Amino acid sequence: MQRQKSILSFFQKPSQATQRSVPGDAATSGVGGLRSTAKERGINSDASVRSVERNVPKPVDDDVRGVDTPPEKVPRRVLPSNFKAAESAGGASSLFSSIMHKFVKVDGPPECSGERNVAPFRDSSVSKMPESVFPTNNAQPQDRDRTFCVYKPRLVEDDDVLGPDTPGTRPSVPRLKRVLEDGVAFTENKASLFDSNKRMKLFEDRICGEKKDVNEGTKFEWLEPSRIRDANRRRPDDPLYDRKTLYIPADVFKKMSASQKQYWSVKSEYMDVVLFFKVGKFYELYELDAELGHKELDWKMTMSGVGKCRQVGISESGIDDAVQKLLARGYKVGRIEQLETSDQAKARGANTIIPRKLVQVLTPSTASEGNLGPDPVHLLAIKEVKMELEKCSTVYGFAFVDCASLRFWVGSISDDASCAALGALLMQVSPKEVIYESKGLSRESQQALRKYTLTGSTAVQLNPRPQEMGDADACGVRNMIESSGYFRGSSESWNSAVDGLTESGIALSALGELINHLSRLKLEDVLKNGDIHPYRVYSGCLRIDGQTMVNLEIFNNSFDGGPSGTLYKFLDNCVSPTGKRLLRNWICHPLKDIGSINKRLDVVEEFTANSEIMQITGQYLHKLPDLERLLGRIKSTVQSSAYLLPALLGKKVLKQRVKSFGQLVKGFRSGIDLLLAVQKESNIIRLLCKLCKLPILEGKGGLELFLSQFEAAIDSDFPDYQNHDVTEENAETLTILIDLFIEKAAECSEVIHTISCLDVLRSFAISASLSAGSMARPVIFPESKSTIQNQETNGPTLKIQGLWHPFAVPADGQLPVPNDLLLGEAGSSSIHPRSLLLTGPNMGGKSTLLRATCLAVIFAQLGCYVPCETCELSLVDTIFTRLGASDRIMTGESTFLVECTEAASVLQNATQDSLVILDELGRGTSTFDGYAIAYSVFRHMVERVKCRMLFATHYHPLTKEFSSHPRVTLKHMACAFKSRSDQEPGGCDQDLVFLYRLAEGACPESYGLQVALMAGIPKQVVETASVAAQAMKRSIGENFKSSELRSEFSSLHEEWLKTLVGISQVVDDDKAMFEEEDVSDMLICLWHEIRSSISVARVKAMR
Repeated sequence: MQRQKSILSFFQKPSQATQRSVPGDAATSGVGGLRSTAKERGINSDASVRSVERNVPKPVDDDVRGVDTPPEKVPRRVLPSNFKAAESAGGASSLFSSIMHKFVKVDGPPECSGERNVAPFRDSSVSKMPESVFPTNNAQPQDRDRTFCVYKPRLVEDDDVLGPDTPGTRPSVPRLKRVLEDGVAFTENKASLFDSNKRMKLFEDRICGEKKDVNEGTKFEWLEPSRIRDANRRRPDDPLYDRKTLYIPADVFKKMSASQKQYWSVKSEYMDVVLFFKVGKFYELYELDAELGHKELDWKMTMSGVGKCRQVGISESGIDDAVQKLLARGYKVGRIEQLETSDQAKARGANTIIPRKLVQVLTPSTASEGNLGPDPVHLLAIKEVKMELEKCSTVYGFAFVDCASLRFWVGSISDDASCAALGALLMQVSPKEVIYESKGLSRESQQALRKYTLTGSTAVQLNPRPQEMGDADACGVRNMIESSGYFRGSSESWNSAVDGLTESGIALSALGELINHLSRLKLEDVLKNGDIHPYRVYSGCLRIDGQTMVNLEIFNNSFDGGPSGTLYKFLDNCVSPTGKRLLRNWICHPLKDIGSINKRLDVVEEFTANSEIMQITGQYLHKLPDLERLLGRIKSTVQSSAYLLPALLGKKVLKQRVKSFGQLVKGFRSGIDLLLAVQKESNIIRLLCKLCKLPILEGKGGLELFLSQFEAAIDSDFPDYQNHDVTEENAETLTILIDLFIEKAAECSEVIHTISCLDVLRSFAISASLSAGSMARPVIFPESKSTIQNQETNGPTLKIQGLWHPFAVPADGQLPVPNDLLLGEAGSSSIHPRSLLLTGPNMGGKSTLLRATCLAVIFAQLGCYVPCETCELSLVDTIFTRLGASDRIMTGESTFLVECTEAASVLQNATQDSLVILDELGRGTSTFDGYAIAYSVFRHMVERVKCRMLFATHYHPLTKEFSSHPRVTLKHMACAFKSRSDQEPGGCDQDLVFLYRLAEGACPESYGLQVALMAGIPKQVVETASVAAQAMKRSIGENFKSSELRSEFSSLHEEWLKTLVGISQVVDDDKAMFEEEDVSDMLICLWHEIRSSISVARVKAMR
């Protein structure tokens, strides 16, 4: 009993002498904190309660709060004022009587109302929240950089924690209150309250009511899914709904405490961001963000405060890890920091609120710290404008940024309905996030976005913006850049980067969207110090559109979207992160200049001939950090706002800055040592200088001497730069050093680019040296100059011997079968067909040969050795591919539509110097329609475009139609039959063997039944199919016989004769129905046929 009394004394309220009243809001500033002291001890009547009320300022409510939140929907039940506790059986006061005053209602009717009356602010010194916080239909964007002022005065006490409380910072909340909020009810007339050696157990009581499950949902009506609205009061089903904003009713906002207003005024503008709210030494998430923290980070969710606000939290020491985890899972994360400490707030006066401010918003696409990896991290903004509706011409303006390296690019590109150019842009940039106007992109463009952002192994965020937010004209963007001082640190003027573009106005609009987005994310330092450059998707390089990159598996394989089995993986032997990013850029833009290609090949050849230099270079490269991103990180600190951050966060930023600067200086020393070592040992640097601009390294004005001064400064002022605590004196020294170092930023960038080129070319040499098959230096000729009038000039050519697919190596390690290929002019005195009509069995290697041909061209124009024995080719301007058969359910495209879309892009854009690969065109529809389309497309490419083309098909009548065509050569993938030793009765007695060798002539059939057996189709089904095939041949035997005669006189011959008759009937040139080029082609074909017929007749006569 004595132990029970000592515990009960803990629940007794303090004496009146020890009470202190708190002026203003008794609930304290913040979303939580300490509350007003309890009422006088022994209150047992209404009169005594009213007496206390006259002496103590009326609080917002009479409950003890943990975290100050908006009023709860259903308040805690309280006792009527005339309630009197029952005495115990022995006549003594009951246990409940000592704390009954906490449940006695002060005023009002006996029954609890549904809403809690909140007392208004009465202090005239309190700054009111501007009305702009309550969004209306005409709401304007708010000033996002405002510092929160004092909304409610309060007295700062020594043991107070300003702002919302965490479970660990509520020392003066009564223990019974905490136990009740944990969901355990108290009941009279039950067993003893205390169980021996166990914690106190309380049972349910009708006075306290039932506690709602934490995870059941929000208590705030305006946050419920059925009632939530954006800043303009639009519902989520509205096409213009802005998911980034939230509407909070004005009357609700006025009832909030100061810290609640601090949080919700920011959250209402950043609903798409997970916001951490700093409270003392903790960071907390509320409501919807608390749900996310509970789900993603497995944090325990609690209900705190009268409003039962759901919250989770973490201490200062764990915030960085939590932010990185959320970023890795694709979330945007912001931090609302305290701009003052508790001591600083006390020094300013008694009635004070700690000001808070949103200081940073991190996203997966703008991250610049942490383990980013070597891959580029790009944020892309796109603007679309329809130019000519009758020609389906579209212009895209775009701008993208790599925040880690502090580099911007801006550009524009024209496209057609196939969105091939847009696909190329998306594959080249490989953005982490794409922002665009929600109604500003056509259906085709949105389908292209989904298609090309689903090709990789990582998800890409598509971020549509409301149309009114995205509107930015070119003039307004120019004024914004000038007035805000953006791109002042760029190595070239932003005007020169934009004005040289074809559609500069559209590009500027896209740049404006990107700037607005970065400004919202508090990245002003990136905007002011960033380098901006023009970006050209196709200019001056071999054009490879997005679909071709997908078909050839340049960066992602078709199996799981990963890098294995891709061109990038085969060539990626780079060591430095900057080298890996440059390699990706080179692969997207193979060269079209013979001089530049040969300069790269010279360096690769020098590396392959000197393996020792290759090894030394690799050793130095392993020592290099990511110099490009370190330089960008340091450039972003020039006149940065880090010194305006809270003390604790500011110290952390400065500490990281010292570490980055030290790594940059030491890394540059390793880089310069690398260049000097290679320069002394070989001829590579001299050859490399023909490709790159390298500043002076040695001597009085060289970078080596310049760098040594900073090394000395780091060693003296920051000897432990990896973990250096920065003082005010150190911070000033660091600022001076950075300003001096940035003066040579342009020369440093040139050194980084030279090292990156060295790394990539070394990677090419390693690929050639370690390859399992033969690799050869290509011989490249200029683009074709031949015309109809001058047939003696060579046209486009592609001659490869021993060609093999570089990364289609079987699991047993055996090399693919090499093949010889010749397309185009073999000499000035002969005309060799530029088109190859390829047939063969299923799984015979046709698609592998097609892909290997395209890859050989890319290898050659990259300046890399080609996987073959010899390679000669004239420059290719564009590679077009139509490979495989697949639909795109996610974008609403059927198999046949995909085929026709890709074929249309080829027909509209291919030139004589293009390389075209068409695989099984027409198989997505009926046999007759498919054959007709394949025939017409192939003939158009052969007779009109006249480019180098490989056309694989299973339509064997095509081989009869074009067997005697002078511009077509027929070949097939060879196969053979092998007798089976385990033949079963009634089964097949031979196995089909694929030889994977390119042979002359057409294949007699595709052997589909044999492949069906190999695939596991039951023999009974295959035998039935064989009987059906024989019956079909017998029923249309005459048609089969007539088709065999096509090799002697096809429908092409009929049209040639009609053309000849038409030419003879032409009298007036103005009435001529045929172009001069078409007439010449027909005459050439007829001449070839007549010559061939005469040769055949002579052979027969000799016999």
